[in-house]
Amino acid sequence: MKLEIIKMAFESLLANKTRTFLSMLGIIIGVSTVIAMFAIGQGAQKAVDDQFQGLSANSIIVMGARGKTESSKLKTTDSKVIIENCSHISDATAVIQGNMPVSFESEEDSFGVLGVENNYFKMSNVEIDKGRLITEEDVINNEKVAILGSSVVESLFSEEDEIVGQNIKINGKIIEVIGTVKETGRNIGKSSLDDAIFLPNSTAERSILGGKAFMMIFTIADDVENIEIASKEIVSALRDEHKLRDSQDDDFRIMDAGAMVGAAQDAAALMSLLLTAVAAITLLVSGIGIMNVMFATVAERTKEIGIAKAIGGKREDILSQFLLESIILSMIGGIIGILIGNGLIYVVNETSLAELIKLAPSLMGIVVGFGFSVLVGVFFGFYPALKASRLDPVDALRSE
Repeated sequence: MKLEIIKMAFESLLANKTRTFLSMLGIIIGVSTVIAMFAIGQGAQKAVDDQFQGLSANSIIVMGARGKTESSKLKTTDSKVIIENCSHISDATAVIQGNMPVSFESEEDSFGVLGVENNYFKMSNVEIDKGRLITEEDVINNEKVAILGSSVVESLFSEEDEIVGQNIKINGKIIEVIGTVKETGRNIGKSSLDDAIFLPNSTAERSILGGKAFMMIFTIADDVENIEIASKEIVSALRDEHKLRDSQDDDFRIMDAGAMVGAAQDAAALMSLLLTAVAAITLLVSGIGIMNVMFATVAERTKEIGIAKAIGGKREDILSQFLLESIILSMIGGIIGILIGNGLIYVVNETSLAELIKLAPSLMGIVVGFGFSVLVGVFFGFYPALKASRLDPVDALRSE
């Protein structure tokens, strides 16, 4: 009997293909949207993790004051000022950052240029692959030397090329390659370290980037518990160095890694929650659509229900048939939505759109999307099914 009910439910849905498809459409859109929203949230979370992966919990970052880039007096030598005047800072390194055209023979592209000090690689856990690191003498003597990220090597050189010792051009200046670094998969700000070219910061500042550089100073507090004290020491040391009066605002800003990671993670989580809420509303609206369709179906098939009851059809069988139609609608719509949602993730990640947004597939998104679609089918299909099962057979047979 149960198989017969399932068969009748399918036959009823197939008899009205257009209505069935339109009823499923809301579920399809809702489920695919849920999956896409979870993927966006997961992608944002992964981007946060990648961006701050190289920072330790006791990292403190100093940057130019927001909106005051031109008036900021932050400079590369401030890292030395911080080390000398801040007792709770164990190390500091200045980094300047920008983008420049880079070429080798016939190959040319635009890459991030990072001007760094010799202690940068140790502080950021970036490992050398071939050649040597930038030394203090390179920084002091303004040497035109560079270390290449893994993606830069792949873009400019072939597998047969001997990379170390070659000359590349950065913004028209000839620079000698002294080494390459291992793939990191990490970012500094919005730039990938794998897409970066590392120069002595003196060279980058004077010969390559000039006024186009964005300045940062990475510092390490001697203990996580001392981050607040260390931050105050940095403020005091830099205000004295920049000769700021008491009435003047800081021409720099300070952020500790823990606060930055926490804020970024909270923002990613909030975005994911809001987007999922939008998708849930879409599913809710589609559920109301299913309810309307089921009410219309009950009204159209009133006489059929009366005949079924007159020949011995049980109330629970009528309830089961109509409820099954609603559940089948939502389940098929959910499956199609899963396929479309995951297809969308693949398309975005395999095209140029991946440069704007990276989607990370989420099993939770699939489970939530499909589970919600089935719940919608049960919840919004139950009342019309119950109404059908309660129809009086005599009144049903009299209906036109």
